[in-house]
Amino acid sequence: MPTIPIGTLGELRRRVTDDIAINFLGLDGARVLATPAMIMLLEMTCRDSILPLLETGFDSVGTEVNVKHLAATPMGMEVTFKSEVIEADSRRVKFKVAAFDDKEQIADGTHERFVINIERFAARLKEKIGR
Repeated sequence: MPTIPIGTLGELRRRVTDDIAINFLGLDGARVLATPAMIMLLEMTCRDSILPLLETGFDSVGTEVNVKHLAATPMGMEVTFKSEVIEADSRRVKFKVAAFDDKEQIADGTHERFVINIERFAARLKEKIGR
């Protein structure tokens, strides 16, 4: 298992579009970045930051999310998602995460991922569903 350096950074930029905005408030002017989409994009930022450091056949899965959604981001505005490795213990990797729109910080928290062997993971899932 390769060592994942503390301080490894990740960044992803994404514009708020229909596919990641809430649609339940009824008014187009009230559509904003959805919290589940924000969390997914924070997770992907973390994953993508360590993936190049992993051996072929390995990836990571999210195991814990502790994030505050601090402010609403309207449709069309760009968001920058950031991650930093703050702990790495064997296969467990913990990140500090944050997100910023064009005006302010919109998210703050931590995220934990676990490095997995993809083939072994898939075999366990197959076993779980009885195939």
